[in-house]
Amino acid sequence: MTTLFVGTGNRKKLDELRRRLDGLDVTIVTPGDLADPPPAPEETTGTFSGNATQKALYYAERTGHLTLADDSGLEVDALGGLPGVDSAYYAGHPSDDGANNRKLLESLDGVPLERRTARYRSVLVLAVPGRAVWTADGTCEGRIGLSARGSAGFGYDPLFLVGDGTRTFGELSPDEKDRISHRGKALALLRRDLPSVLRDL
Repeated sequence: MTTLFVGTGNRKKLDELRRRLDGLDVTIVTPGDLADPPPAPEETTGTFSGNATQKALYYAERTGHLTLADDSGLEVDALGGLPGVDSAYYAGHPSDDGANNRKLLESLDGVPLERRTARYRSVLVLAVPGRAVWTADGTCEGRIGLSARGSAGFGYDPLFLVGDGTRTFGELSPDEKDRISHRGKALALLRRDLPSVLRDL
């Protein structure tokens, strides 16, 4: 069985990952499983792809394991793509989902629903020490609602209207969200490709 180190401490991201990779011949290890985990790296590239690659290479070098890293966030067209790579810290440090959602609503005050188009984006990168070996990009299109609805999910999920616009990510079950979400799509590609990646290492 292959050890797959996952470079995140976000419990809800890890829950998604475990659901999507269930049944594959991998043991998932996280920073919290290590006796002396390395500090989280800074994310300095300004792009989802660059940050995910930076994190994957960083953790692969320090653990010696095949490493998976993700960088994801929300892009709102009316805000020129913000909050983008700064989605987790849109309202400042430390990260606070409630404060981020309030700031997003304030930033879109007066913008009609039809102009509140947005997308969630997730980039996944697999790396071994010294090189990235696989990458995938998943997106989910939607709109930012006028108020928060639903208590499921995390981040901007209670504001993110999907499909016909009648429900937010915060109102979907985990299985429903996994099928259509940005990270769910990228993880589906990982599930498909991981066996061949492992064969080629």
